[in-house]
Amino acid sequence: MSKKVAVILSGCGVYDGAEIHESVLTLLRLDQRGAQVKCFAPDIAQHHVINHLTGEEMPETRNVLVESARIARGAIEDIREADITEFDALIIPGGFGAVKNLSDFAAQGAGCKVQAQVLAMAEAFAEAGKPVGLICVSPALAAKIYGPGVTCTIGNDADTAAAITQMGGAHQECDVSDIVEDKDRKLVSTPAYMVAKSIGEAASGINKLVDRVLELVQENEEQVTA
Repeated sequence: MSKKVAVILSGCGVYDGAEIHESVLTLLRLDQRGAQVKCFAPDIAQHHVINHLTGEEMPETRNVLVESARIARGAIEDIREADITEFDALIIPGGFGAVKNLSDFAAQGAGCKVQAQVLAMAEAFAEAGKPVGLICVSPALAAKIYGPGVTCTIGNDADTAAAITQMGGAHQECDVSDIVEDKDRKLVSTPAYMVAKSIGEAASGINKLVDRVLELVQENEEQVTA
């Protein structure tokens, strides 16, 4: 039976939403591995809108769910409709949307809060012992989801790592092509564009993360049938 994976997106575009390369690479690898995927996003306004050509803020508003639908080709649901009992695992790609829309980490650092619906969904996966994959900067939310002692990586960015530590997480430096796994919590993370200099480098770690998340799902299934 194919694995069922939920993916939370945070908009469309690295500076104000989900990182498009990371999101597409995640969806591609899941498809290549035969997983069934459903995308979700919160139906909320973006923190702000960035002109990706100039890097400047734009005087307009956009909706996280509507923008995320661009990446998902329209096949996406409001996160309030998510039923985690239907899914075996959760993956959250990076991009500044993870720390501007799914949380306010970009502004508040260690004092951040995770958007209520996102937190509830992620906590439900954690409490059920279902594997979770966090990519790029999204592991900055790990301590808010799992509590103190959780192990994760955002690569080697000192400031972000320090904030993770301040929140009670255990940060582990990691190369772009590798993953860090918290075996007790079944959490897998990889730095992707926190370190990557190309889409190929980002893919190397993301593919490994997706593969490991699916392996953990298989291990869960084997434990149930044992």
